[in-house]
Amino acid sequence: MILTALVIALALSLAIEAFDGRGVRPIGRRPGDLAVRLCAYALLAAFWFAFSWRPWLAAFSCVLTVAILALVSRLKRGVIGEPLVFSDFALLRQVPRHPELYYTRPLTDPRMAGPILASFFAVALWYGIESAALPHEPSVAVLAVFALPLALWTLARMAGHGALGRRLAARFPVPALEADIARYGLPATILAYAARWRSQRADALPSSEPPMTADPLRASHGRHGPHAEMSPPADMATPPTRAPGNPTAGAPDRVVVVVQLESFVDPVRLGGPPLPLMEILRARATRYGRLRVPAHGAYTMRTEHAVLTGRDAEDLGFGLFDPYLTHGGAEPTSLAGLARRTGFETVFVHPFHRDFFNRAAVVRRLGFDRLVMEEAFAGAPRVGPYVGDIPLAERVLSEVAARRTPLFLFCVTMENHGPWKPGRLPGLDDPHAQYLHHVAHTGEAVERLIAGLEGLPATLCVFGDHAPSLPGCRPGFGGTATDYAVLHFGGTVPATPIRVDLTADALGRQLRAEVSGGPSVAPSVAPSVAMPPS
Repeated sequence: MILTALVIALALSLAIEAFDGRGVRPIGRRPGDLAVRLCAYALLAAFWFAFSWRPWLAAFSCVLTVAILALVSRLKRGVIGEPLVFSDFALLRQVPRHPELYYTRPLTDPRMAGPILASFFAVALWYGIESAALPHEPSVAVLAVFALPLALWTLARMAGHGALGRRLAARFPVPALEADIARYGLPATILAYAARWRSQRADALPSSEPPMTADPLRASHGRHGPHAEMSPPADMATPPTRAPGNPTAGAPDRVVVVVQLESFVDPVRLGGPPLPLMEILRARATRYGRLRVPAHGAYTMRTEHAVLTGRDAEDLGFGLFDPYLTHGGAEPTSLAGLARRTGFETVFVHPFHRDFFNRAAVVRRLGFDRLVMEEAFAGAPRVGPYVGDIPLAERVLSEVAARRTPLFLFCVTMENHGPWKPGRLPGLDDPHAQYLHHVAHTGEAVERLIAGLEGLPATLCVFGDHAPSLPGCRPGFGGTATDYAVLHFGGTVPATPIRVDLTADALGRQLRAEVSGGPSVAPSVAPSVAMPPS
């Protein structure tokens, strides 16, 4: 009976993936590839069997799991152009905590609670109908109940090491999502990537302090060209000590403000009206252009990590899907860490929950002295569900005005975060119109920052974290390019605007010069990526 249920579960799971990938990802016929795919289905069935010891319930649960994974992956691919990945499961805990950020409802909503309760009732009923396939001898049955979960746990722990780890590394040497899903199927790719990520994460843990005579970014990013990155590395497992008065930090009132703009692109690219800010940036910025970011429509933390560390996604291995999940901010190349070591006070400003992306803990490890987060904006005006960009800009300027030492401030805006759906703004239900309403505020907020920093020895960098996931802005829109600009104030650099298209990590490496005491602008900067003109 157990074998029959398993065979049927494997056959139906294979049929589901074949149907889902019809015409796009045909099932591979290589015996090795097919074996990996079927082993993943079998592991799912064994996982569910360990909970119930009912073969048909486990088989049904396996098939249902494969169907749900395929459906969710298809929906995700349609919105942000990427299939389901293992790191997405770490974000599931955020959904019930922050349902307003997703196209879902609170668990207390009858439309959510009803199906969940019905599922629990159906499982309970199945338990009563199908008898458990446990040995009749009580002692053997108890041993089996404990042995199967222990065996699965041991397999998971060993998957990234030894002979099994070497086999996985041979089949999954580097992340290649589409190719691997086509060869091995979605469940196998998710499980294998998780094992490879765990293995690489363990191998990457620092065994000793890096040498103090070289910058890690020079070693790992030499192919990107010279940058003013001469600060010594440091172990960032805990925030580095700050050295007030360090002459490399520049004048005591030196200011560097970096603003990550939520879902920001030039609205003209979306068919919207011209944003006055864009003309100001083209005329006033030292550098501006398109910014190639690691994702479309989501995964803010990927762009944030790239800018704050200057690390290319290729250097992250299987950690590229959620860089904060890997080391939790313990990054030797952190821009905030460099600023702290060169005498800056480091401040992180974000008007949202501390627990989202585990940001509070992560950004402290990245080297930020002080966090200004949701509780500091209790009385701030909201535009839609989130704190407005204009009051956020005012708070940034108040932090600049109150500084007593050189200040490095990294700000993450929130007003233009999705989802854009009916009811978000009074009398404005069209998602595109909602976005344009918010992005106009973003433009005004940045204009206020520019006006507030005039005359100060300051640098302002603004950039979009990713394009918005709007119905009219689906994957493939402009690649994964947003817009960025770097402005200098105080008359210390020439104000001749230069268009330079960059990747997010290249922008992070260039910003290191702003806090390390090097020249404000590299004398000659070649475009880092090829992108279409504005």
